[in-house]
Amino acid sequence: MKSKRIFILLGHPDSDTLTGSLAKTYENEAKLSGYEVRRLNIGDLSFDPILHKGYKVIQELEPDLKLIQEHIKWCDHFVLMYPLWWSAVPALLKGMFDRMWLPHFAFRYRKDKMGWDALLKGKTARVVVLSNLNAFVIRFFFGDFSNEITKATLGFSGMKVRLTEIGNSEHLSDAKKAYWFAKIGGLARKAK
Repeated sequence: MKSKRIFILLGHPDSDTLTGSLAKTYENEAKLSGYEVRRLNIGDLSFDPILHKGYKVIQELEPDLKLIQEHIKWCDHFVLMYPLWWSAVPALLKGMFDRMWLPHFAFRYRKDKMGWDALLKGKTARVVVLSNLNAFVIRFFFGDFSNEITKATLGFSGMKVRLTEIGNSEHLSDAKKAYWFAKIGGLARKAK
């Protein structure tokens, strides 16, 4: 049986955070379980996150953006962890997707203009979002904060996506932190 290949992307610009620690836990537990694991921290990468002319002018991808694409093509399971800031992903992570989530990599529009082909079909993804407020409260007041990534980006390209929401992340008790580290470790051991 082929070992699952996992790519972990820490979408928080600062890896010395609870989000970074959870990513490290996932990485360690996945490796201990025998999976092939690659990990990148967005804060360690070098690229221009601004799509200066929209998509009307081709903006050459920097080596780090090409590396992310290679890791996504390589993996069976993609893990993305990030904090929720103003009900959205951090700007650097949004810029990364704007720049590198392109036709012929993640999707291809059909010539007849009737839909698209999802080029990352067959892959799974786990999105872990940490927020300062309870996820239910955010959804009640501001709507679905995960749709942009889970459905309109990863799902659009064919990935089967599962979401883990960690609310009140800046005020978690030690017991709650221990719960979340155990939960993330369990997901890693199952490559989920």
